[in-house]
Amino acid sequence: MSELPKGWSLANLSEILSEDGIISDGDWVESKDQDTNGEVRLIQLADIGDGIFLNKSDRFMNDEQTTRLRCTFLREGDVLIARMPDPLGRACLFPCLANDAVTVVDVCLVRFTEQSALINKLFMYWVNSPQIRNLIDMQASGSTRRRITRKKLALFNFPIPPLNEQIRIADKLDSILAKVDQAQARLEKIPHILKRFRQSVLAAATSGELTREWRGKDESFETEIPDFFIPIEWKYSNIEEIGVVKGGKRLPKGEVLTEVDTGLPYIRAGQLKNGTVIQGDNARNKQMFLQPETQAQIKRYTVNEGDAYLTIVGASIGDAGIIPKALHLANLTENAAKITDLKSLINTSFLSLWLRSEKLQQLIQLEIKSGAQGKLALKRINTLPVPLPPLDEQKEIVRRVEVLFSYAANVEKNYQEMKSRVDRLTQSVLAKAFRGELVPQDSNDEPASELLKRIKFSEVESKPKKKASPKRIAATTTEPKITKQVATKLSEQFEETFNVDLDAEKHEATDSLRTRYQSEIRKAQDSLLDAKFSVEQFRSVTEFKGDYEALKALIMNLLKGISGISEPILEIESWDEKSGDYLMRLVDQK
Repeated sequence: MSELPKGWSLANLSEILSEDGIISDGDWVESKDQDTNGEVRLIQLADIGDGIFLNKSDRFMNDEQTTRLRCTFLREGDVLIARMPDPLGRACLFPCLANDAVTVVDVCLVRFTEQSALINKLFMYWVNSPQIRNLIDMQASGSTRRRITRKKLALFNFPIPPLNEQIRIADKLDSILAKVDQAQARLEKIPHILKRFRQSVLAAATSGELTREWRGKDESFETEIPDFFIPIEWKYSNIEEIGVVKGGKRLPKGEVLTEVDTGLPYIRAGQLKNGTVIQGDNARNKQMFLQPETQAQIKRYTVNEGDAYLTIVGASIGDAGIIPKALHLANLTENAAKITDLKSLINTSFLSLWLRSEKLQQLIQLEIKSGAQGKLALKRINTLPVPLPPLDEQKEIVRRVEVLFSYAANVEKNYQEMKSRVDRLTQSVLAKAFRGELVPQDSNDEPASELLKRIKFSEVESKPKKKASPKRIAATTTEPKITKQVATKLSEQFEETFNVDLDAEKHEATDSLRTRYQSEIRKAQDSLLDAKFSVEQFRSVTEFKGDYEALKALIMNLLKGISGISEPILEIESWDEKSGDYLMRLVDQK
């Protein structure tokens, strides 16, 4: 954020969470640790939705295993963050479940308490906002499956509004996003409605209902096709009586396809969809071409404009349509058959409608041979029935279906545009909330900085008061990035001051000490402002045994109270994921 709203602050998780808060990677649970008869639910990536708990997984552990692994049991309201796609970084709140639950290692757990500087629901919304989601994406690592580490998440700065404003923002987001969810739920019904509409049109077209008025009389229907009634004026035949069925040809091994237009297009299985041949731009339906030498080997297996196709292998068995003019003489995938040399008594487009009708699709399913993928034999295709209205009625049926399908296409186009807008709306609302533009501010609200101070003060109060004895500086062969002069000054300083109690209540007792060493401290600060060093390097010259947070607290305390110098902070310069070491530098807080 370039500029924070009034009363807001920036802080990372270590500053936001109170002493009782938790940020955890989840538990290292292997397959051998699971127990189908266990009573402890194992929460996985599949359970974590984008702002919603999906409750999809059904794996369990027993109490003995959770005790052995020292698992952290989830509480209602814990924030769960998916450290792997898709999407990466999605977050939700853990609900109340019937079973105790723990998480796998790919789910980061963040637990807030009443003393934390941020409420859990708003933190969840922040993680799902485009600002943090983009940051997560940039900081993720991994070649096959990218992930975000807990340590990197802990370093992210989050905006902290005043507590009352946090509640108002969260309530407003709940209200708006609930309406967005309702709109999405309504939109999700449209594809199903359109599918049923198209099938109803095909059923009416191929049974004579669509053209009943066009025929100009109220006629009786008789059954010619099993379980299927057609007008008495219609006839019916089968595929082998109206055309010739031929299969595609398996491509020879090797690099035989290319994106370069050789003038020899090859129709792949992924292109056969929606009654035509799609020439798209993704991996499945992108138009590919044959090398000339390959074409010479399979040139007898081409299709003509107007041929019908029918897929015969895999999950999409029965997809049917017509070969367009642009792919005249293209080679056809082995996963489909063509119906060519059609007799004059059948209109090609009418045949396509019949092949795609629900009735014929049901008959095709009965003819599929069982197997790993399933297959529709060419001889079975030959026996499939075909209704044969008079040719002029076939043309009228095709015309009417095209009109109705064009209506459906317009509805589908509007649906796609509306869905895109609604999908973007959530991110737009979250971005607005992140900028402080969603709810009005109240000048009476306590600034977030006061919340953060209380947490910091509480942490200092709760730490045990320890005194360390001065130690001789250990010799080291490693050349630290801070200068030897600075190292000497720091070691002298710490030998004199490390015994000082760092508790905030006893700052006054150190005033004379600060005054006495003010000159040395000022020089040390001046050097540190441009220096970079790691925790390990600092230990090597001072034998300081604390972690990063203890080091930060120590330096802040030593430099506090010098006139003309604002309170300094340590800034993370970089982080070595392999060694787990921080590279830090000291900067002035503006």
